[in-house]
Amino acid sequence: MTSPLFSIIIPTFNAAKTLSASLESVINQSCQQFELLIVDGISTDDTLSVVKKYAALSANIKWVSEKDNGIYDAMNKSIKMAKGDWLFFLGSDDALYSTEVLKQLAAFIKEDNLVEVIYGNVHSKRFDGFYDGVFTTKKILDQNICHQAIFLRKTVFEKVGDFNLKYKAQADWDHNLKWFLSKKVEKKYFDIVIADYEDGGFSSVHGDYFFNRDKRLNYICYGHETLSWGRKYSILQYEFLKSIKNLDFEKTKAVLRHLKFLFI
Repeated sequence: MTSPLFSIIIPTFNAAKTLSASLESVINQSCQQFELLIVDGISTDDTLSVVKKYAALSANIKWVSEKDNGIYDAMNKSIKMAKGDWLFFLGSDDALYSTEVLKQLAAFIKEDNLVEVIYGNVHSKRFDGFYDGVFTTKKILDQNICHQAIFLRKTVFEKVGDFNLKYKAQADWDHNLKWFLSKKVEKKYFDIVIADYEDGGFSSVHGDYFFNRDKRLNYICYGHETLSWGRKYSILQYEFLKSIKNLDFEKTKAVLRHLKFLFI
């Protein structure tokens, strides 16, 4: 197979009950310019039996099963494995919304060779419908873009890095902040529904203390070239006063270190 346009990546661990539907939604796409990478964390159920069954039916499917340090470690591994120009991370209990998704994305990409991130919408019971339209620099601080709605050119990871394994449940949100706020990454919203997102994934049911602790200061750091001075100042002031009130002097010092971004 020549180099694919898309690398569809599915991290798995004990996903035998849901994986077939995810795989079917990919291999039945009208656009077949993809490779399907399954990165398994040594499942102990019948996940690999499902994988091998579908791999025997489609030459587009590649898989590996080895120990990892969680979903974001698996996703980082897959970035290095991927041969496609565009990467998409699909949960093992999620599915592409229709058989035309990749065809629609391929047409969108053909019209704009400069775009490096395309994001759209997901459908989910969790959101009682569709989620969640166009994002702004303000909105993305309060809400995340589902990774099931994002296609990223591989060059994005060269510019902003891989997923930060420090954040066990919200590394995708941290990564989204990086590319969304970066002046170096061309991003566009595409008004289509990309995936059916099944509630109950790791990030939706686990908190992330370190991400929540760092989020606002990371936001200032990542967005220091794109955010207004007033926006940066108000957030730093809030974080400073909060740290003083909570006697959190480590956070106070972190805020003071970020003051430089007011003037960059």
